[in-house]
Amino acid sequence: MKMKNKPLNWILFPLAGLSACSTSKKEEAVKPNILIILADDLGYGDPGYCPTSKLNTPNINYLAQTGLRFTRAYASSATSTPSRYALLTGSYPWRNEKASILPGDAPLIIDTTTETLPAMLRKAGYTTGIVGKWHLGLGNGNINWNSRISPSPNEVGFDYSFIMPATNDRVPCVYVENGYVIGLSPDDPLEVNYEKNFPGEPTALSHPQLCTKMKWHHGHNQSVHNGIPRIGFMRGGKTALWQDETMADTFVTRAKRFIFQNRHHPFFLYLALHQPHVPRVPHPRFAGKSGLGPRGDVILELDWCVGEIIRCLKDNNLDKNTLVIFTSDNGPVLNDGYYDEAVEKNGDHKPACYLRGGKSSLFEAGTRVPFITWWPGTITAGVSNAMVCQMDIIASLAGFLNMKNPSPDGENVMDALLGKSRQGRTELLLEANGKVAYRNKDYTYIPPYEGDAVSKNTKVETGLSKEPQLYFIQNDSSQQHNLAAQMPEKVRYFQQRMDSILHTGITKK
Repeated sequence: MKMKNKPLNWILFPLAGLSACSTSKKEEAVKPNILIILADDLGYGDPGYCPTSKLNTPNINYLAQTGLRFTRAYASSATSTPSRYALLTGSYPWRNEKASILPGDAPLIIDTTTETLPAMLRKAGYTTGIVGKWHLGLGNGNINWNSRISPSPNEVGFDYSFIMPATNDRVPCVYVENGYVIGLSPDDPLEVNYEKNFPGEPTALSHPQLCTKMKWHHGHNQSVHNGIPRIGFMRGGKTALWQDETMADTFVTRAKRFIFQNRHHPFFLYLALHQPHVPRVPHPRFAGKSGLGPRGDVILELDWCVGEIIRCLKDNNLDKNTLVIFTSDNGPVLNDGYYDEAVEKNGDHKPACYLRGGKSSLFEAGTRVPFITWWPGTITAGVSNAMVCQMDIIASLAGFLNMKNPSPDGENVMDALLGKSRQGRTELLLEANGKVAYRNKDYTYIPPYEGDAVSKNTKVETGLSKEPQLYFIQNDSSQQHNLAAQMPEKVRYFQQRMDSILHTGITKK
């Protein structure tokens, strides 16, 4: 698919109405295919359409130019597991004490009785699939990786699943398809442990010479696979271990196969890509191409993945009957545990654009993420400043499909997602490492918290301060002017609203 990389006007312009459809097209659009493409740690300013970006992302730009780009869209959380939990359940992650960054052998944190997004869509007649990063736990604890793993994504609404269990920097470094580790040999069983190493197994500390492709900076110094040190200990399963360089191709191939096999009936595909999460190991096709080091290279690889999936939709005549949502699980980070020159080669590129903070931060860049809706013939190209959250997707699709909203905290903002309205949410709680901030359409309030103002390892501003913080986001998106001392009444009111949501939940529209 050949796509031009023309610059997109960054200034908001009025939304046009929905384009007219014939009767047959209206009937066809009643139950569109639904495709969520979720990047991993992609910042608000990383895509090439952002004026401060130094990256060439023609395929993501194409979605932004021909779809609806949101300037105030949020993940629920500034880290991976909690935001993914919220996306699939429509529930604030802090309602589940287990919804924090998980090790690779953690039990499933979604109750199998929960009506998740895929479970709801399956009830509506969709075939449902996930390809890519999971990171929401598997099994009930003490996983036997050499037999069927249950519960898995298949027990919470997915008809088909092809996943990496956690993250690409955590063991086990294997793919799991419908509950089974792919490529295992019975003569070499896979074992995983996050508490202690297996006797005689080398680590990055005991055998640093094994780290031939990447050196660890902090935290990633346990089992080594493919020349890269990881978090956690692993033994065996040699024939099942992935190659980082081919992970993008593997996920794209599986996603395209799912689309082709289900082209004749409604499907939901959750494509959870791994870029630009560490370790950043692009395919040789992309290595060295960005000029920004491996982090930039894997964003180019991410863009290629997007282009391949859009091409697949078009080749199968599905693009006009597929709602595509492109977004990221949380904000950006440069040094996230490896010496990969992300900081040294970043240059003038601004992963967060003009926002403050990044991954794991209560500041805007922790949770304000790229967010594009694309549905040719139904969604008119434009830019929207409606405030929406990934947690709202399940509630919005429930409303669109005339189903009961199963999410406790999601709001139906479907008109905003389709470009029919500029009205989104009016308030939202945003989470980072168990702490929350309050956001409404004009302000962000961060309560006083103990902790480091800057992360010692990643050097990201955390948003933590012993003093309350209040920012008028409309005119101060970079959060440089704390108004808390000048506006004590607003501070008290926002604290009350935050406490009310924390204790009673949010009232659905």
